[in-house]
Amino acid sequence: MGSVRVKVCGLRTKADVQVAASSGAAYCGFVFFPKSPRHLEISAARDLALLAPIGLAKVALTVDADDATLDAIVEGVPLDMLQLHGHESPDRVAEVRDRYRLPVMKAVGIADEGDLPAILDYSLVADQILIDAKAPKGAALPGGNGLAFDWRLIAGRHWLRPWMLAGGLTPDNVAEAIRRTGAKQVDVSSGVESAPGVKDADKIAAFVKAAG
Repeated sequence: MGSVRVKVCGLRTKADVQVAASSGAAYCGFVFFPKSPRHLEISAARDLALLAPIGLAKVALTVDADDATLDAIVEGVPLDMLQLHGHESPDRVAEVRDRYRLPVMKAVGIADEGDLPAILDYSLVADQILIDAKAPKGAALPGGNGLAFDWRLIAGRHWLRPWMLAGGLTPDNVAEAIRRTGAKQVDVSSGVESAPGVKDADKIAAFVKAAG
């Protein structure tokens, strides 16, 4: 594994988990959001999580999930982290962190400089921040849309918590994104797919290699 830690999100098959692990990814992400082509049922996610070797952190991505939904996910799947990718308030992030005693990563969508203060707000309550491209108005998905934001907005900035860069990253541009932003962690989903929700093993391997 290189100095930059990679999260491959939206894994749906045993082969996905195996290639993420063998390529040297640090995190694997499972999506629990029915509108997404990457959505998993809890039983399927449990089977995949049990395949993940030690050292590959298992992350559950949820979107504005209520306690009952989170209870079911946490009880049914062995996890290392929760990722909140909706409109959860800082208070809700703190509540989830306290309730489940798991590290929480909060996604913050960025389109322009006016979005940056939210990173600090969430840094006060989350364990990590996922800095992502803000979804277009009316988009069905809050992430995984293959869109990037202007990386110059965060170049040279520092926050209270570890952060991860997301949004439109691919094997072809991830090295440049890291160079421009100073990111120590990167997240990819649609950028390593051959079709929505279908991961490409060669692209995963190429992405991790390029990031490292």
